[in-house]
Amino acid sequence: MAVTHDVSPQLDDLVVTAHRIRQSIESVIEGKSDVIRLTLTVLLAEGHLLIEDVPGVGKTMLAKALARSIDCPVRRVQFTPDLLPSDITGVSAYNQQTREFEFKPGPVFANIVVGDEINRASPKTQSALLECMEEQQVTVDGATYRLDSPFMVIATQNPIEMEGTYPLPEAQRDRFTARIAMGYPAPSAELEMLDVHGAASPLDKLEPVATTEEVQALISAVRGVYVSQPIKKYAIDLVTATRQSPDLRLGASPRSTLQLVRAARAHAALAGRDYVIPDDLQELCVPVLAHRLLPSIEAQGQRRPPEQVIADLVRRVPVPEAQAR
Repeated sequence: MAVTHDVSPQLDDLVVTAHRIRQSIESVIEGKSDVIRLTLTVLLAEGHLLIEDVPGVGKTMLAKALARSIDCPVRRVQFTPDLLPSDITGVSAYNQQTREFEFKPGPVFANIVVGDEINRASPKTQSALLECMEEQQVTVDGATYRLDSPFMVIATQNPIEMEGTYPLPEAQRDRFTARIAMGYPAPSAELEMLDVHGAASPLDKLEPVATTEEVQALISAVRGVYVSQPIKKYAIDLVTATRQSPDLRLGASPRSTLQLVRAARAHAALAGRDYVIPDDLQELCVPVLAHRLLPSIEAQGQRRPPEQVIADLVRRVPVPEAQAR
């Protein structure tokens, strides 16, 4: 029997506010509604987003459009080989007047942190993001500083130009809730882009359509979305299937199970539901799991990327029957 619930007023507010943010981003990014929806899903799931694609398709533009659509502190970091960890987290500086060390916060002390070309920084600098992405805190010189909520890292990287780059280690990639690719725009969207972007950047006219408090309320509403035991078991079955697949030499981690369920809650809420269904998990499996997996040598030889392996697993793993709450 299908599950039926009365949608709470708080969830109604979530859908309305999310629609405003989505419309704001779509005024800058044409023809990418699915990508924008996934970006909002990650934001409401309290996660982090990795945007990986070729140059010039709007990776940084998407990150900036989301940041400007929300009235909250936003910082952008251009990752370069000479960037130091302290350039991101902050540093303790000696104050001559007070004769004490004072902490000078780095750009990570913002609600949304845009990391442009993250794979151009050294592994040491990349690792400066590990603690703040996982625990929402920063430790400098033995002192721990909490980061404000909401907190989201949006990182971009170019997978084609690998000269002078440092590939993200598996531990770093596992911190990102989802990875998306922008893809080339459709000809009609590209034609519209020429008209809209021809004279000036539409980012200059973008105004915030939501406050920090509203986003925090949306995140709280998402936390209350119901996940039944069969759905939780289904999520575990999907993740376990990646660990048992002969096409993969590294399966998904337990962290990925948690983030898959969190993302499914946000995905359901954006659809106006206060409960998760199998379709939510199925739609999110590729963006949430694929970047965490390593294909086997045989799969590489057969040109079977993790995305294809996951799609096959989703078709094979039994789907739980709908149950009443």
